[in-house]
Amino acid sequence: MKTNHIALIVAGGSGSRMGTNVAKQFLPFSKNTVLMHTIERFFEYNNSIKIYLVLPKSQISFWKELCQKYIFSIPLTLVEGGASRFQSVRNGIDAIKEKTGFVAIHDGVRPLISIKTIKDSFDKAQELGNAVVAVKPKDSLRVFSENNQTKSVDRNDFFIIQTPQTFELLALKNAYTTLELPFFTDDASVFDYHNQMIHLIEGKYDNIKITTPEDLILAKALLKMQKNN
Repeated sequence: MKTNHIALIVAGGSGSRMGTNVAKQFLPFSKNTVLMHTIERFFEYNNSIKIYLVLPKSQISFWKELCQKYIFSIPLTLVEGGASRFQSVRNGIDAIKEKTGFVAIHDGVRPLISIKTIKDSFDKAQELGNAVVAVKPKDSLRVFSENNQTKSVDRNDFFIIQTPQTFELLALKNAYTTLELPFFTDDASVFDYHNQMIHLIEGKYDNIKITTPEDLILAKALLKMQKNN
């Protein structure tokens, strides 16, 4: 029996930190936009994947205009987002029509996600129930201790979490029945709250999240390097 592979792509950002009037997911990137490039990566992985795109209600009409402008026709289901990322993800989960399968939740502004990472994420989730992409920090780390002092910590004890974060659909639905809490910074933290073991898989340092102007410059340079290799 074929297993459903589902991509839940969440894009709720604005242009505030980018210093633009256009939300970062709609900025030009490659031959279209950041968000379109992200969606294309999942479609390249599997052209029968079910894609659910969560956007703020105020951005949906502009998205449709961009789809016409760039003749972007990858099939997907549009979902209206909520007031927070947690609520947007939950809206996306509620919209999923499939009864079983595995869901890769991904930031719409991570356009450089590799096909291999997507595949590894689904493969490991099917084996263990979930898979969360992560990389080791490169820099030294310090934490606050008592009396506002800082102390060094072993960076080998830490991971930088990325997306996609892939989960079995029914377990994901169950986890998101909880009330939103302040420490839910990503989907893995929601599972932590339910005492579910999180399985990390190795990500890539070029799977960056575009948040600031510097990120966009770097992403374009990395994309050019990928095309040249």
